[in-house]
Amino acid sequence: MNNNRSILCSALIALSIVVLGFCIKGGIDNFANKDRKVAVKGLAEKEVDADKVTWPIVSKEIGNELPELYTRLGNTQSKIKHFLIANGIKAEEISVNAPKVIDQTADQYSDNRRTYRYNITSVITVTSRNVKLVRSIIARQGELLKEGVAIVDGGWDNPVKYEFVSFRDMKPKMMEEAIANAEKTAEQFAKNSKSNLNKIVSADQGQFSIDDRDQNTPYIKKVRVVTTIVYSLKN
Repeated sequence: MNNNRSILCSALIALSIVVLGFCIKGGIDNFANKDRKVAVKGLAEKEVDADKVTWPIVSKEIGNELPELYTRLGNTQSKIKHFLIANGIKAEEISVNAPKVIDQTADQYSDNRRTYRYNITSVITVTSRNVKLVRSIIARQGELLKEGVAIVDGGWDNPVKYEFVSFRDMKPKMMEEAIANAEKTAEQFAKNSKSNLNKIVSADQGQFSIDDRDQNTPYIKKVRVVTTIVYSLKN
């Protein structure tokens, strides 16, 4: 009986030593691998059509009598609005800004030899989600010349602006693509270093940017997201 008890005790001690050995080995492996990490960037890009356009339509009137100028200004604005609505622009997509009046004689830098005293700038703004329609009208704005209306260049103050406002709808899918690309890069790194990819240690939410594809096609946008993910490595 005592022999059996001694054998059992010896077996338990031996088993405990084996288990302890595995635990020590696991601890050593974890300690050895705890600093083995790889940080990779995942990129996803897409080209999309702008889905919102803001078109400032600028016209000017010059003269010496303000009442006459405001009458002419009203006629010009009416012709522009009629042209827009006749070509499919909705009334609620049109807004008329307050006119900007410059008195040339009040300009301290003027040499007072100008032919006209007043210079009035009018801006009618079209804001629409129907980008293709607005672009087609912009291409035909010269037709207003037949109505005696000259549209002037808006310059830096009033450029045509194209936006892509639906990017939130595609954000989850693009993040998924960026993360998948990051994982591929990390797997290749692990393979090259004769390691195995382990779990994600940290990750950011990704940085989104929306830019014009190029200066000639501002109505085509490039949506881009870059995310940084840190993976741990194991043997």
